[in-house]
Amino acid sequence: MPTQYLFIFAQAHDEFRIPELLSIAELYGFEITIPKDFDITRPFAVLELQDEEHARLLARRCILIKSVYEFYARALSYAELHEQNRSARPKWEKYIPDTAFKFTVSGYNHSISQRRQREVIEDFSYMAFMGKIDMKNPEIVMGCFEEYLDSRGTTRHKHDGDGRFREVFFGRLIQEGTARPLVKKFDVKKRVYFGNTSMEAEISLLMANQTLAAPCKLIYDPFVGTGSMAYTTAHFGALFFGSDIDGRQMRGKEKRPGIIRASAQYGVDQHIIDLCTFDVTQNPWRCGGLFDAIVTDPPYGVRAGAKRLGRKKERPAGTQPTDLDTCFFWLRDDQVYIPPTKPYELSALATDLVLLARYLLKPKGRLVFFLPTVTDEYQELDIQSMLCEGMEVVANSLQDFGAWGRRLVTIRKITMQTYPPPTFDSRPGEIEQQQADSGHIPAHKDFREKYFLGFKKDLDARQPVEQGSG
Repeated sequence: MPTQYLFIFAQAHDEFRIPELLSIAELYGFEITIPKDFDITRPFAVLELQDEEHARLLARRCILIKSVYEFYARALSYAELHEQNRSARPKWEKYIPDTAFKFTVSGYNHSISQRRQREVIEDFSYMAFMGKIDMKNPEIVMGCFEEYLDSRGTTRHKHDGDGRFREVFFGRLIQEGTARPLVKKFDVKKRVYFGNTSMEAEISLLMANQTLAAPCKLIYDPFVGTGSMAYTTAHFGALFFGSDIDGRQMRGKEKRPGIIRASAQYGVDQHIIDLCTFDVTQNPWRCGGLFDAIVTDPPYGVRAGAKRLGRKKERPAGTQPTDLDTCFFWLRDDQVYIPPTKPYELSALATDLVLLARYLLKPKGRLVFFLPTVTDEYQELDIQSMLCEGMEVVANSLQDFGAWGRRLVTIRKITMQTYPPPTFDSRPGEIEQQQADSGHIPAHKDFREKYFLGFKKDLDARQPVEQGSG
């Protein structure tokens, strides 16, 4: 029979909570019941699990969990709370005879005075615990949590409104969230190697959880940059392979590659299989079904623009390509030929990424990536339109920045069928025509131009914008 547990979440990235919970439950092979009235804006939620160990596993792995309690009661008043808690006596009566215990009382959006904390604790005297009170090393911790409405922006004494809470919760501590401190461990500011496009630690950890990173899994980042996803996925035991069209980002200026130096800082350098420089549309993969997950933050032109091999202006018809157009070779002993590149439009990149994932992923493998969108223009069809046969959306969570946001999209391969490698040979005009024929232009189309024009509706009069630097 399922048991109810009180989850206390960090107040960050609300929309990422449910996808993270479901992903980690899938990783460890158990079910978690999410109620239909789950309010992601509140820090408390009562969820059902089959086993207490499942609650511990979630608390040890989920980045957004602060702690998990065995649920005893929730109410709008203490009278009702105590009535429910008395009914839950079978859950806590075994701790009455001889268990060292500790009571805590805390408020959300409110500071509770020590005097009132004592009063609240004394009201639980009917539980009649006979063990000693141990504030440092208790055997059990009982927690009482008062949730208040947000009062920011008002002028008041810090204890004004004391007792006028929205709801109060009570339960026994099962597990503190031990994964949350990883946010500080992977803080970009403390990293020996990073760049202006490095992903912030908390987000990269959430992305790693969406990949179901674990020992013996192989994960690939086709736009690895400075390697933010390498460190977090490797921390959870996965093997990592990265590539980028610009090898300078991976290497840095020192003799030892920057990503390898940073991974050594975290003790995961042995998990980095290799780092290669190539255009993802001209990739060297000769067989599919290699990877358990693909995770990436594609460049979309705000701080760095996506590029692929090719000329910005097409060669005149009938002109034959030269060796310089197709090959790398040495010009002089100290100079290497760098082939020309052209912009890689975001909507084309996203569609190609899904096709590449279908080819490279194992069955049930996941593609996890960020997609920037214009808030007023976004539709669910934007995500659905980039899907192909054999791929389905698992999660779609928004990190909101106001006029725009970026969506963490998780797509799963649901087929055992073998597909040929994608050709990536659609020309820009063909993509525009396909979108026109479908009658839907996604909100992330021409995102870079929209961003630098302040998301104005009329883009016909836009001026050329210089490409962002990586």
